[in-house]
Amino acid sequence: MNENLYEILQSCFPENPDAPCLILPDGSEISYGRVQRDSARHAALLAALGVQPGDRVAVQVRKSPQALFLYLGALRAGAVYLPMNDAYQRHEIEYFLGDATPRVFVCRPQIRSLADELAAKAGVTHVLELDDDGSGSLTEAASSRPDYFTTVARTGEDLAALLYTSGTTGRSKGAMLSNRNLASNAKVLHRYWGFRPGDVLLHMLPIFHVHGLFVAIHCTLLNGTPMFYEPRFDAKRALALLPRSTVFMGVPTYYVRLLSEAGFTREVCAGMRLFISGSAPLLTETFDEFRARTGQTILERYGMTEGNMFTSNPYEGERRGGTVGFPLPGVSIRIADDENRAVGVGEIGLIQVKGENVFCG
Repeated sequence: MNENLYEILQSCFPENPDAPCLILPDGSEISYGRVQRDSARHAALLAALGVQPGDRVAVQVRKSPQALFLYLGALRAGAVYLPMNDAYQRHEIEYFLGDATPRVFVCRPQIRSLADELAAKAGVTHVLELDDDGSGSLTEAASSRPDYFTTVARTGEDLAALLYTSGTTGRSKGAMLSNRNLASNAKVLHRYWGFRPGDVLLHMLPIFHVHGLFVAIHCTLLNGTPMFYEPRFDAKRALALLPRSTVFMGVPTYYVRLLSEAGFTREVCAGMRLFISGSAPLLTETFDEFRARTGQTILERYGMTEGNMFTSNPYEGERRGGTVGFPLPGVSIRIADDENRAVGVGEIGLIQVKGENVFCG
């Protein structure tokens, strides 16, 4: 059995290849069939560049459909995808390239000279460009490749992604995530949050971290339904799209900014079934004001780069403000002290997590 994450996601794509996957800001749509074809072209390009299974592909670009094609293409080629915040500067890029030693680095045209310099220093073989509008040498090179590619067979233990932590307790460290880590968490979240036919995700998150790339996109692809694929969060734009959506994922500041809009009403949210918050603590004042204003209760969850999502408030049942809920199915959590002894109820300690979503290689 091929446990490549792409194979698992693709197995849930709708039978009709013309079914929409991405709905873009101008109203145009990208079908699931095109996602398959364009991800094949990107996989074929990477293979032609000499990318072997397990090689790293580093990417520092802004959100575009082509960036998603590249991610899925990297999975299909058996590569290890390394997304980087587009705000990173010289010293950060230099560190990540030197530490991860990727074979390919895809960057924005605005930093091409810097990228060439740092790539040469780190021994990166190829540098390609992807602009904010989806153009660039990457897209041009991929366009001439065949639109069919046999996805490389990978085991569940093989790495699929490498994401660097925020470095809050020291230098950023590369969190290794396997095909099984990502697939298991995606399946659990898809089921636990009740994804269903007819769902439409409003996607306004960046795609260089776990929340936007793995949690939001994986759930949608496993569901085989569309997402509004917006380049960034904009409160007024959200007001226009929420009536046509059913699920929204955001960080706490998104909810604060929505509440500052006079037009954010119960009527705007009437068709929504789920608002999810994560990546930072949600203030109880925001939680309470949102519920009073919309009649909807935000679902808060908790996770880390090293293992995606660990806990979640329930989809069915009471959601408590100021909490991140219970361990997800298949996840065990233990709170221990510095001596690795379990602490009592109400005591503060270190979080220890075990589950298929946590890499233990």
